[in-house]
Amino acid sequence: MPEARSTGTAIAVVLALALASCASTPAPSAANPPGTPIGIGASGTDPFWASPSPFPSSPTPTKPRPSASAAAQGPSQLPRGGTKLFPRYRLVGYSGGEASKAFGRLGVGNLDTRINELERTGRGYTAGGRQMLPVLELITVIVHALPGKDGKYRSRIDDAQIARYLAAARRHKALLLLNIQPGRADFLPEVQALQRWLAEPDVGIALDPEWAVGKTQTPGRVFGRTTATELNSVAAYLSTFTRSHRLPEKAMVVHQLAPRIIQRIQDVRAHAGVQIVLSVDGIGARTDKEATWRKLVKPIPAAVHPGFKLFFEEDREHGKLMTPAQVLALKPTPDYVIYE
Repeated sequence: MPEARSTGTAIAVVLALALASCASTPAPSAANPPGTPIGIGASGTDPFWASPSPFPSSPTPTKPRPSASAAAQGPSQLPRGGTKLFPRYRLVGYSGGEASKAFGRLGVGNLDTRINELERTGRGYTAGGRQMLPVLELITVIVHALPGKDGKYRSRIDDAQIARYLAAARRHKALLLLNIQPGRADFLPEVQALQRWLAEPDVGIALDPEWAVGKTQTPGRVFGRTTATELNSVAAYLSTFTRSHRLPEKAMVVHQLAPRIIQRIQDVRAHAGVQIVLSVDGIGARTDKEATWRKLVKPIPAAVHPGFKLFFEEDREHGKLMTPAQVLALKPTPDYVIYE
């Protein structure tokens, strides 16, 4: 959407959009005080938010059967073949998770039913000879309005949940992206904490910098951000990790809904074995979403692929949901389309 007309309204409008983009929730207000858990709204009735750290601190690991040894087979492949994401594939995904239906489509109803629905949606994105590769973007590190025991304002879902989504992804030959809403934590340590899953050929990363706040800031009170330097550090780690484990290319998605979220995105560099995707997450009518698109993709360097996000509920409040043909008419054409 277009930026607000004044500094005061800019902060309020952009923060409201950030909240909506990740969890369909308004920004903090008198009706929705800072202590209200982020993602549910003023009532806070969802049992997920009963405490600031709802997940067990030491979950029993539940890992799906690992891929065959790279030493025995050579470099492993992507779910539908090959080791390169682009230009062979166009990624089409659903986001969400078990924690709350408010997180997105992926957490609504039966998981296999949702993936079958995603497959049908993805058929509209095969123009230009591109193959559709379905993506499950699972919210894995969840931001909170309260600090938790470690003061990071975030919690990590347990391994059992990740294992269930990876098993479902494998049943449908899909990619699993682990979405990180870091709170006061830094992105790189959160990515490194997921390395047991990143060792799999069909698992990548998605970063939500609107929830990346400073060491003295509180999510929901301020608008988070990141820098090209931080993104390059994560991509460099993934590049080294991918090479050492002889893995196919990793997707590294970065979500953005306003220019200030990423400082100097033009300085993001290419990293071998990693495909960086900028997901433009503007909300609203088609004209507003397209205006946000033009603004955010203008400065991206050649190392970054364009992505586009659609919201089943929020976008429809302003008109009809954009069709695949309308999304593919965007310039440049998105390489990743995600629905929430």
